Amino acid sequence: MLSAIIVAAGRSQRMGFDKLFVDLAGRPVVAWSVAAFQACAEVDNIFLVTRPEREGEFRALAEREGWAKLRAVLPGGTQRHHSVWNGLQAIPAEYTRGFVAVHDGARPLVTPDMITRCLALAREAGAACCAAPVSDTLKRADAERRIVGSVDRTGLWGMQTPQIFSVPTLLRAYQEVIAANLLVTDETSALERLGEPVALLNSGDSNLKITYPQDLELARHLLALRG
Repeated sequence: MLSAIIVAAGRSQRMGFDKLFVDLAGRPVVAWSVAAFQACAEVDNIFLVTRPEREGEFRALAEREGWAKLRAVLPGGTQRHHSVWNGLQAIPAEYTRGFVAVHDGARPLVTPDMITRCLALAREAGAACCAAPVSDTLKRADAERRIVGSVDRTGLWGMQTPQIFSVPTLLRAYQEVIAANLLVTDETSALERLGEPVALLNSGDSNLKITYPQDLELARHLLALRG
């Protein structure tokens, strides 16, 4: 059993405009993200979490796209982990013994195959996350942006989504985060506090997140290559 929480409650501050509804090869960015989970045979439920004032727009989009697995459009919170928490609360009781995938709505190049492989690894290891090994040379800089040293990139990975966990494990991790009033930027950070292992699935650089305007052109190119 796999439920999916698509996080789409950000404000696109680095983008300068709402990136989730920007056209990407004929459909909004967020529609590509949700459609991959809709098409994945392993997925049973989808929960879309967005800003409260945009719930109506997302419901209208869902109706146009015909996402049969979408169970609810939910209000997000002030931080990402609050939005994920709201999604976790919506998972039906009969699915809380299964797994949950958390995915960024602004990561439109995810594929059903990627989701399936990440779930298989999560079943084997307990938890899994899509990621890519860091290939750039890394430098540490001071406040004036002058290089002060090098960073060994051995063993360094850039985290992506989906990130997949058993529902009880992620619930427990976020209960502790919220109780301690902590800020975490992804689910693997919450599991680190529990000492829970997370296996990494090398999903490469093509599973990019739309953050800056130039990312849209790259995503369009990659989609075109997929045909």
